Amino acid sequence: MTADVLDRRTLNRALLARQHLLERAPLTPIEAVEHLVGMQAQAPNPPYVGLWSRLADFSFADLGTLVETRAAVRILLMRGTIHLVSARDAAALRPLTQAVLDRYVRGFGDVLADAVAHARDLCAEAPRSAKELRTLLGARWPEHDAAELARAVHYSLPLVQVPPRGVWGKGGAARHTTLDAWLGPVASDVAGLDALVLRYLAAFGPATVRDAQKWSGLTGLGEVVERLAPRLRTFRDEHGRTLYDLPDAPRPEPDTPAPVRLVPEFDNLTLSHEDRTRVIDEESRKRIFTVNGIIRATLLVDGFVHGMWTMESARGTARVRVTPFAPLPDEAAVAAEADRLLAAAHPAATARDVVIEY
Repeated sequence: MTADVLDRRTLNRALLARQHLLERAPLTPIEAVEHLVGMQAQAPNPPYVGLWSRLADFSFADLGTLVETRAAVRILLMRGTIHLVSARDAAALRPLTQAVLDRYVRGFGDVLADAVAHARDLCAEAPRSAKELRTLLGARWPEHDAAELARAVHYSLPLVQVPPRGVWGKGGAARHTTLDAWLGPVASDVAGLDALVLRYLAAFGPATVRDAQKWSGLTGLGEVVERLAPRLRTFRDEHGRTLYDLPDAPRPEPDTPAPVRLVPEFDNLTLSHEDRTRVIDEESRKRIFTVNGIIRATLLVDGFVHGMWTMESARGTARVRVTPFAPLPDEAAVAAEADRLLAAAHPAATARDVVIEY
């Protein structure tokens, strides 16, 4: 029996549906973050915009409260990058993704275990900045490069960034404590790579094995998918690659309307497949993905990346600047969405301004 073929637009609409970018979902922020299996968060603010674009009733203050009350945390996870996740997902996902982080740790031998134990005590005693940790480890092991040793410790030890870092409207240097010290005992619902792959498909499918590996940074997931195969539905893309999916997951028709959406920097929407053409073409990707690792915020028109945007607030004026890559079919729709974002993100602004510049 020949597997059904899913074209680019069908994959696009499926991804947007899973990501709650076709319709804003009636979910709480923590429910959305867990459905998305975390939100990439090298910078503190993008998850706020990402949830605003996806949820029907979202307040920027709500997510800040989750961070301050420790219901959500920022921690190194998939691909060795910082993700915002729920407390229970932090406890569940870090052991599964530790193999990714271990690849970055080389050449320290037995001293690393001692440094990790020492850093655990230091960070449990009080949250430490990277500079403080580097200084303290360098004083203890002067024969090693302090910066490299601190980096290896950070990859080896589950450290979370503590508030006010990660709270909308607040600043401060990144300071870290241990996951256990910050959360204490946490019940977790996720155990094993099988559950991780199923959750990936729920949020990003249909997808190939290599897509799942690109998202997670893990290797060897072919064995996991083979084990799960009796529970999955199989498709093919236009290039003949095998796609796997949950049988009852949404796969809208390719002509399903897709509204204008503003997606923030570093969003997993553009990072979580080996073949990203379901949402962004190669020329646009080159403009969005910078050589120094910055992933710019994107404008979606008809479901695909159509440009980039920035947001700023100064001297009482909040402003969004949109740079389309091609003429917009409906500038008014883009301007309206940007204005709604400004109202939500900067409610105290005395003026709001949307600039569309080609």
